[in-house]
Amino acid sequence: MSGVQPENSTRRGGKAVCALLLATSMFALLRPTALHAQETELRGEVSESAILSDQQRKARQLALAAQGQQPANAAQDNAPARTYLPASAGAVPDDADTGDATATGSLFDPPAATDDTSADTAAPPKPRRRSSSARQNAADQAKDKAADKSKKKKKSTADTSDITASTTASRTASTTDATDAAETDADTANRRALTIDSADRQKLDPGAERTDAIEGQKKKLEDDPFAATGVKWGSFVIRPTIEQGLTATSNGDSSSAGKSALLSETALRFSAASDWRENSATIDGYGLFRETVSGYPVHDEQGRIEGQLNVDLDNELRAIAKLGYEAVPESASSPDAIAGVSKQPLRQTIDGSLAVEKHLGKMQYTLTGAVSHDFYGDAKLSDGTSLSQKDQDSTLYTATLRTGYEISPALTPFTEIEVGRRTYDQRIDNEGFERSSTRLGARAGLALDMGEKLSGEFSAGWLREAIDDKNLDAISGATVNADLKWSPERGTIIGLTGRTTVEPTTTSGESGDILYSGRLTGERQIRANLTANAALGLDWRDYIGIDGHDRVLSAEAGLTWWLNRYAGLTTRVRTEKLTSNLPGRDYTANSIFLGVKVQR
Repeated sequence: MSGVQPENSTRRGGKAVCALLLATSMFALLRPTALHAQETELRGEVSESAILSDQQRKARQLALAAQGQQPANAAQDNAPARTYLPASAGAVPDDADTGDATATGSLFDPPAATDDTSADTAAPPKPRRRSSSARQNAADQAKDKAADKSKKKKKSTADTSDITASTTASRTASTTDATDAAETDADTANRRALTIDSADRQKLDPGAERTDAIEGQKKKLEDDPFAATGVKWGSFVIRPTIEQGLTATSNGDSSSAGKSALLSETALRFSAASDWRENSATIDGYGLFRETVSGYPVHDEQGRIEGQLNVDLDNELRAIAKLGYEAVPESASSPDAIAGVSKQPLRQTIDGSLAVEKHLGKMQYTLTGAVSHDFYGDAKLSDGTSLSQKDQDSTLYTATLRTGYEISPALTPFTEIEVGRRTYDQRIDNEGFERSSTRLGARAGLALDMGEKLSGEFSAGWLREAIDDKNLDAISGATVNADLKWSPERGTIIGLTGRTTVEPTTTSGESGDILYSGRLTGERQIRANLTANAALGLDWRDYIGIDGHDRVLSAEAGLTWWLNRYAGLTTRVRTEKLTSNLPGRDYTANSIFLGVKVQR
């Protein structure tokens, strides 16, 4: 039979296979270390996170072994990896043939044989094909083993979770986060493992950092720490002030017949300013009340309130409106004062004006219309009767055109032309004279604007007021007006004011007089809470139609010591002297005031 092979040939082939297997085994035994090193990835980079995870697992096993407990996860760690099940049964040997029962799952365990042709050792020989029944039995056994491994893995995972939770309760959250991160990055080569305290060393979000206390921050120094803060009322800020004290004077009513007295003096003042974005408004007022405590009888009440509104119009137009009211008793030193009365008549004044400003290049134009109405109360005589003063009620209408040229932002010379009419409510007074008059004046001056250093204006000119009655001379004379503020250094303000006023009269045969008033004031902030002020005054009254004049000299000095922002002590000393070439008008008055000042 041709299909039967000789026996000698079969023996020679078996010997050759045995020789080949023996040579391969000897070669593998001679180089076990090198092969193991090549397969454990020691030739390349090892992840530090993988090393840390392996060390932590072994540490847990040692801790459980020291307590006499068998780690529940030993079966899982020592169990071989899940067997690969090919589609065709019998393609790989059974688990019993792999020889991996002693594997621990460690990174440093010897690797299992692979089919990699690039490795130094050859792959194990392929298993012999089995019969169909053997293949079926192997497949059933593989399925049973896979099911058992799955159940065992789930059970060991649950037991491991319970044991691990009890043994690691004292570990911080940062350690758990680091371990999870290490397991996640185990497959990434050469990535630095997170340390146990890495979570604690993370930088905080700048927005979550604790800020310094408000008290520890550096505060900006105030220019005037004792200035009134004001009270918010709608869109206005109101700053009220009240001053209460006693005045000792050598002349109670500043008259030639006045005597010494101790007076209670109360002064109320307030100012309000708007905080509008474009336009602005201000309101100012005061009230002064003097009452005798002992000595010469004095009962005086006077006050004034005025407001101003500034509105910016189109085409560089600006409107300025003013309105005021004043109530002041007739002074005992006034030329119209009535002798032998217990109380001088009260003079009330209502005044208002409207001005429109226009700038054309460097030219400046201002047109102002003003109205002022004076009306008098009755004078109370010593015998209890009253004397009417209605013949002094009058209204003054004026219109002023001002033209200026801006040489520089600091200097603007200007000229003014004024026309007006004074009308009396009673066309012919009690003495039979027509007191109404026509007013005409012209002035030239200079406006200064150098900031806080120097600001204001001054002017000089001529004014004439012709009375309708031909038997009375016209009131005319030079005029001087000034309003300047100079600050030679910080905390010091020097002021100069000057004014020329026409004072008509109803005295028989007299036209009136022109009063020139001048004040030089100084204010010095010695300390933040200590302020000194001083003033010098000069008044000159020139009578029209008669050869008469009055001269008034005055001086004043005062101190204000603030205890805090809201309260302080104030004092002032004043002297005043009137000298006249007319009989019965000279007087001297010296006074000292001490009181408390409260502001808000």
